Amino acid sequence: MPDHRPHRVVVLALDGLIPFELGIPQRIFGRARDSSRAPLYEIVTCSVREPGPVRTDADFSILVENGPETLATADTVVVPASHELGPVFDEGRLTDELRAAFDLLRPGTRMVSICTGSYVLAAAGFLDDRPATTHWSSAAHFQRMFPRVKVDADVLFIDDGDVLTSAGVAAGIDLCLHIVRRDHGTAVANEVARRTVVPPYRDGGQAQYIRRPVPEPQLATTATARDWALARLHEPIQLRDMAEQESMSVRTFTRRFREEAGISPGQWLVLQRIERARQLLESTDLSVDQVARDAGFGTAQSMRQHLQSALGVPPTVYRRTFRAGSGPGR
Repeated sequence: MPDHRPHRVVVLALDGLIPFELGIPQRIFGRARDSSRAPLYEIVTCSVREPGPVRTDADFSILVENGPETLATADTVVVPASHELGPVFDEGRLTDELRAAFDLLRPGTRMVSICTGSYVLAAAGFLDDRPATTHWSSAAHFQRMFPRVKVDADVLFIDDGDVLTSAGVAAGIDLCLHIVRRDHGTAVANEVARRTVVPPYRDGGQAQYIRRPVPEPQLATTATARDWALARLHEPIQLRDMAEQESMSVRTFTRRFREEAGISPGQWLVLQRIERARQLLESTDLSVDQVARDAGFGTAQSMRQHLQSALGVPPTVYRRTFRAGSGPGR
């Protein structure tokens, strides 16, 4: 009989951990359910020591009831940030405890880091000759410490197959939602996002640091234009049409949009259309031509090019993958 057990996510709690980031995997993966409302993931927290208290960077400790042997049962391991990495941060090497813990991992275990948890993955060699990201303020030090890593400090997260890294704090939410979407499709990820009251999708390539992330209180925003565009993705949308919704010049609108979203209006439109196409491919029997029209790509060839670039597969393969049944590691 097939194995229907939930995918096991083991979260590694290290001394000096940030409580917010420790809770992200439980909050995101723990809300993922299949059509019968059965959990799709089992989330377990462990330490590199015997069960007991683990210090946080706040004025409290947490009691972790599982030791390092739990790592041997993991399908995915998540390493949140810690402010007490010691030689991992200062010298780029694992402690004896961490090395012994990682020796317990099964081959093929998916490895994930949130924020400076990337230091742990890099020190263990998981990021050698691979692309990775970390918190923008640590990126230069991270690159000096681990010269073999291909560091990109300008993105929210990087998916390199069996190893995934995110930027700081809230980018961990984006990465975990991305993993749910990759494992089980857009509908499941969107439901998790709705229950968690967070945006369902921020592309990993979006800038992690925007100098003015929110507009000044008295200044107009571009939110109305975005809502207007989302309601008519199936139609041709020109930049001037969006600017007119805010009564702005194209130049002012483009500048304001980039300040708020971190990407250009054109890039944003492509991302929204890709997301719409994914939803339609997963949840409807519409032809590829019809999906292309409804998502605003105009032609199937245009949609194929965009999906191939963004997802690495053409529409028919993407649909066949999700129609074949969901599950991590597909």
